[in-house]
Amino acid sequence: MDASLHDNAAWAGASPDLSVLIPFLRDDPTELLALLEREAVTLGGRVEIILLDDGTADAALTDSLVMTIDGMSLPVRLITLSANRGRSEGRNRLAEAARGASLLFLDSDMRPDHDRFLTVWADLARDQAPAVAFGGFSLLQAPDDARFAVHRSMAVRSDCLSAGQRALQPEKHVFTSNLLVRRDVFETEAFDPGFSGWGWEDVEWAMRVSRRHQVVHLDNPATHMGLDTVESLAAKYEQSAPNFARVVARHPDFVCAYPSYRVARKLKAVPGLRLIRPLLKQTARLSFLPTSMRAFSLRLYRTALYAEAI
Repeated sequence: MDASLHDNAAWAGASPDLSVLIPFLRDDPTELLALLEREAVTLGGRVEIILLDDGTADAALTDSLVMTIDGMSLPVRLITLSANRGRSEGRNRLAEAARGASLLFLDSDMRPDHDRFLTVWADLARDQAPAVAFGGFSLLQAPDDARFAVHRSMAVRSDCLSAGQRALQPEKHVFTSNLLVRRDVFETEAFDPGFSGWGWEDVEWAMRVSRRHQVVHLDNPATHMGLDTVESLAAKYEQSAPNFARVVARHPDFVCAYPSYRVARKLKAVPGLRLIRPLLKQTARLSFLPTSMRAFSLRLYRTALYAEAI
């Protein structure tokens, strides 16, 4: 058996409309659980939480989480996998365990920006039941350390957008960090386990879904606490390049409108790009340079990776 289950006392008798699905790997979701628990009385049993430990293999963390879950009023199930199964398969496993008619995918490093976060989602699921809806995210509560300055600059520019801005390219601005999906939609369009590493599996999923369903954007944000250093972010971009190529092959009609693709096509023709690329990453590391210059250099590094992949 590759998974163990633990349910709290509220789980068995619950009949939820909304299932909050939280995957994690080596993170401790206790703080997020405490923030969600604030709404337990207001929600009146309409919402359940399902956690999936994707192979952390930390008995102390598991024991601590079990104690936290057992003290919660919200119905909670913890699924602990014996080995890592990856982002796509993990989310598919969460959906299989859910009982609600709507699924809210929420990353473990997110923090609701207000104390009616779950209530807004539960009301939307009950009253409108959208096929897909993304609430957006912010950096309001994220650490302001200098080592995260480049990631913060990049995220503010491209990710922390209003609902109106996101709606201009609705499939592009969909991330599983704060995403509502109706169960019947997810049952016909699950995440592709063929994606490995980091990046693009959620956008590719949204591209498929948007061909048949409306993707709704609203302002119900949560803070993304997991800012990265330049080195960590560059490593993620390196993982994401094959995934980007997979998306290009499957959805050229969408991707051709993305600036990252258009620039990558131009960079592909630049002689010696493979020799230039490490210099771009090194420039992004230089803390004495202006943050805007470092962020531009890291964006160009990512695009150079994509140029070699497509």
